[in-house]
Amino acid sequence: MSDKNSDINISETSLINKATSSSNNLTERIHTSTTNDYINEKLGSVEEVSSFDYVQEAAKTGRFRRWADSFKRAEKSTEAEDGESGSIYNGNESTELKKAMKSRHVVMMSLGTGIGTGLLVANAKGLAISGPAPLVIGYGLVSFITYFMIQAAGELGVTYASLPGNFNVYFGTLVSRPFGFATVWLASVQWLTVIPLELITCAITIKYWTEKVNGDIFVLIIYVFLLFIHIFGVKAYGEAEFLFNTCKILMIAGFIILSIVINVGGAGNDGYIGGSYWNNPGAFASDNAASRFKSICYILVTGYFSYGGTELFVLSVNEQENPRKSTPQAAKHSIYRILVIYLLTMILIGFNVPHDSDQLMGSAGSSAHASPYVLAASLHGVKVVPHFINAVILIALISVANSSLYAAPRMMVSLAQQGFAPKFLTYVDREGRPLLGIAVCAVFGVIGFAASSDKEEDVFTWLAAIAGLSELFTWSAFFLSHIRFRQAMKVQGKNIKECGYLSVTGIWGSIIGLCFNILVFIAQFWVALSPIGNDGKCDAQAFFQSYLAFPIWLAFYFGCMFYYKDYTLLNPLESIDLDDHRRIYDPEELKKEDLATKAELKRRGFHAQLVAFFC
Repeated sequence: MSDKNSDINISETSLINKATSSSNNLTERIHTSTTNDYINEKLGSVEEVSSFDYVQEAAKTGRFRRWADSFKRAEKSTEAEDGESGSIYNGNESTELKKAMKSRHVVMMSLGTGIGTGLLVANAKGLAISGPAPLVIGYGLVSFITYFMIQAAGELGVTYASLPGNFNVYFGTLVSRPFGFATVWLASVQWLTVIPLELITCAITIKYWTEKVNGDIFVLIIYVFLLFIHIFGVKAYGEAEFLFNTCKILMIAGFIILSIVINVGGAGNDGYIGGSYWNNPGAFASDNAASRFKSICYILVTGYFSYGGTELFVLSVNEQENPRKSTPQAAKHSIYRILVIYLLTMILIGFNVPHDSDQLMGSAGSSAHASPYVLAASLHGVKVVPHFINAVILIALISVANSSLYAAPRMMVSLAQQGFAPKFLTYVDREGRPLLGIAVCAVFGVIGFAASSDKEEDVFTWLAAIAGLSELFTWSAFFLSHIRFRQAMKVQGKNIKECGYLSVTGIWGSIIGLCFNILVFIAQFWVALSPIGNDGKCDAQAFFQSYLAFPIWLAFYFGCMFYYKDYTLLNPLESIDLDDHRRIYDPEELKKEDLATKAELKRRGFHAQLVAFFC
């Protein structure tokens, strides 16, 4: 009997020990998801509450705490991707930005990002003072340069996909420190000014519907909405841009169809239009050859402004899941963007909107100025559709402001990492948000509340003066960096086939692009000094409204040179560190991968090959 009792006692003791062990494990798990302070302060000992209530409360607290902790500074990682370590400027510091950008985001961004003020609104002024022919010629020339830039940027972007600071670091490393400092600071200023520029343009666009409501009310709504998106990080930005750009692409497609129908007399009140506006009021707004050439020069900078933002797909490389796949796709799809979204729509606007319309921005007539895309329908009596177009234009403007709120903080982070800006701007939280950079952008965005002023178009002109010409500097820096990269690879005896993506246009595309940009700088100086319609007279205000970015760049360049006592014009090719954060691909493996892809496409048939070729 005693033996049985002994066995029972042993069994009970065993069960108690197991229960105690389970309880301890449960308590240990709970302690790992919360803090001891929280347990002692809020819940007391574990025995005083039920396990279910405690775990439920801890889970709630965990979610809140994770959200609150996400705003804390991200921990530094000493190991870069692919086993690489080291940053060009900061030793072993690597990027804290999140890889939440998917290929579909990047592809849609390559098609739609940048379709905003320059293309949809500012072209009204170009059409008014130049005419349709300069518009088409100017955009045609800039389109070639845009494709060259995308190829050069794509090669560098995939090669240095994990580089902290992204393309902002190329310029200082491959060219010189003062050049990189001046170019990146100017680009940062550009994107800072784009935020209020787009907000003001939104208010101008809304005036198509009503002028009774104060424009600052709409600015405030859009301003808060944009900040709300970026509080949720890069994933929210990517999804928002995917939606915005989808709307823009669909609007452009609808506009093309509608414009053709209107022009041939299938809609509207004017019957067949054809090319009548190219005869009356004419293809050019000027009468003499010099003025016509000057009008083409004027459109060139407008074209760069319109294509602004095309380079942002490279800025997002650090946050792409597969840059070697998404970057070539984005480069390929940019061809359609150039041919259809820009060139074709410019031609159609020239056919359907007379350059002497008093509703165009830059004209001296109507107080309410509309986008030429809206006028292409409304001038011919088409109802309802212009309102849809204007609504999508508003979405497009919000999209560009959203892109600028993405680009500017990341450029400031890069500048701070390189030691070119206050160190507090390096703050990136655990969700990859450059919070303090976003705060600086929010302060600059307050300029957008000038929308209620009667000088809103003057403010628009001054802000656009910085944004337009600064694209020339950024793209020229891409071309020069790509040329120097290829030259350094050759001088140092490195295999160019180790790059994951090679520019289709090669080094010669970058040389042609750089030379063309230099000519545009010269042409724009002439146009700025002696504006169109000023009878050859010089105008100081007009000069700075067109050429403001140039003296700003010079101030940054020489300021950096004298402050850091670095008078280097070009870094020696043999001393450029090409391997720091460079992804080195095995040429043989790349060749096998390409052959395998071709074999798979061939197996899937002609349809798959056709889709792969065009998409």
